[in-house]
Amino acid sequence: MAGDSPERDPGKRLLVLGAGPAQLGLLAAARARELHVIAVDRDPSAPGFRYADRRAIVSTEDESGIERLASAERVEGLIAPGIDWPVAIAARVAERLSLPHAISSETAALSTSKLRQRERFAEAGVPQPRFEICSGPEEATAAAERIGFPCVIKAPDRQGQRGLTLVRSADEVAEAVRVALDAARTATLLVEEHVPGLEVTVNAFSSGGHFHPLTVTDRLTAPLPAFGVALTHAWPSELEPAQIGAVVEAAAAAAAAVGITEGPSYTQVLVGPDGPRVGELAARLGGGHDAELCRVALGVDLNGAALTAALGEELPPAKLAPVARMGGACVRFVVAPRGELREVAGIEDAFAQEGIRGIRIYRRPGHRFEDFRRGADRAGAILAVGDTRAEALERAAKAEAMIRFETDVEALV
Repeated sequence: MAGDSPERDPGKRLLVLGAGPAQLGLLAAARARELHVIAVDRDPSAPGFRYADRRAIVSTEDESGIERLASAERVEGLIAPGIDWPVAIAARVAERLSLPHAISSETAALSTSKLRQRERFAEAGVPQPRFEICSGPEEATAAAERIGFPCVIKAPDRQGQRGLTLVRSADEVAEAVRVALDAARTATLLVEEHVPGLEVTVNAFSSGGHFHPLTVTDRLTAPLPAFGVALTHAWPSELEPAQIGAVVEAAAAAAAAVGITEGPSYTQVLVGPDGPRVGELAARLGGGHDAELCRVALGVDLNGAALTAALGEELPPAKLAPVARMGGACVRFVVAPRGELREVAGIEDAFAQEGIRGIRIYRRPGHRFEDFRRGADRAGAILAVGDTRAEALERAAKAEAMIRFETDVEALV
C-alpha cells in the first residue's frame, strides 16, 4: 500500500483481470517483481492501471475478449485476484491456451457460484448455514418461513453485497427477491439462515495439496443499510484458540470440497452459538488488502505466492512460513460523504502517524460517491500495525480522522 513504482524492465508477461481497489496489492507486487503486466478493466480510471505496462479497456467478464488479448500478448500466466466471477474466466482461458494455472476450471466454477458451493458443501459435510434454492417470491417466502426470520436472500453469483438483503419479516421478502434477481445472472436465488455472531476471514494458501492457514481476522461490518459490508479487518481474531482451530478446520474442509490444492483461498466463516459455519469461499486473494495485512502481520507475502502460482513456478515451503509478527494489525476502510469528489486532503499527515503502513485512496476527483451500501462504495483503506490489536485499531482510527474527502453535495430541490 505504498506509492507508484518506477518503470521496470519487462520480465515474464502476466495478464491481470481487474485494476480496481481489490487488485491494487497484487498489481503493485507484480510491478516490484519486474513482470510485464497487462491489466484489464472496463473502467479507464481504474486505480491499478498505474502499475501496468499496458492497460486494456475490456470488461473482466468479457471471456472471448480476454482470451484474444491473452493470446495476442503471448502471456505466460493470468490471474484474477480480488473479485469472484473473473476467477472462472481466468481458469477456462488458461486451460484453453495451455497456460499454467493454480486451479482447474471445475474448481473455479464451484468457487464462483454460491449455489454450486452450497450444494458441494452439503455433499462434503462442510458446516454451513441452512439454505434453500428458489426462483421467485412465492418460493422464497415459503423458504424464509421454513428457515426462520431474520434470514438472508442473495444472488448466487455476485459478490460485494450486490443482490444481498437481510430479511427480518415476511413483508420484506418480495423486495429482497427483486433486489437479488435484478443482480443475479440467472433466475435463481438463495434463501439462507442468518447466523448471529462474529464474522471471521481465513486467508490461506494451498501448496502441494496442503492447506496453509495464515491470517484469521475478525470482519467488523457496517450497520444497516450497508448489510455485510466490512469496515475493518482486525488481526488477531478475538476468538478463543479452540474456536480459531474450529474455524480453520471449517475453512480447510471448504477448500478441499471445491478442489483447491494450489493457490490462495479466502473463506468467510460465521461463528454462532452452534459453532462455525462457512459463509462463502473464494479461490483467490481477499479483495480487502488481506494479503498486505498478512505480510505486515506474519511476514508472509501472499501476493508474491499468488504470482508464483499464476506463472506455474515452484513455491518454496519457507515462503509460507511466518518469519515476523506484529502484536496487532488491521485494515480500516474509509467512507466518503455523498457527492462529487473535489479533493482528498490530509493524506500526508495521516501517513506520517506511527504504525501506519499504507494508505490507498480509490477514487480521483470527479468520481461521484453515492449512499454507502456496498463494498464498492468504500473510498479507500488504511493499513495499520501496533504492539496490540487495540493499538493498531486506535492508530487506524486516528489516521482516518485526518483524511478529508471534499465533495460537492447536490442541492436539495
